[in-house]
Amino acid sequence: MKIIVAERIRELMKEEGLTQVALAERVGVKQNTISAWLLKKKEPSIRSLWLLADYFSVDIDYLVGRKEL
Repeated sequence: MKIIVAERIRELMKEEGLTQVALAERVGVKQNTISAWLLKKKEPSIRSLWLLADYFSVDIDYLVGRKEL
């Protein structure tokens, strides 16, 4: 199974019209952390996945590519 967190975060950010800075503020991480996720240099921790899932009102399984919306 391919984990597609970066693509899903990018897609959700686009739908919401969010910048990296805005998303970072909303989920309580630094902008460079969001950048690292989007560039696939790092993957979000489970805590960060929870925060992202809650913010975007999606399942963690969606964020990691295990299911569709």
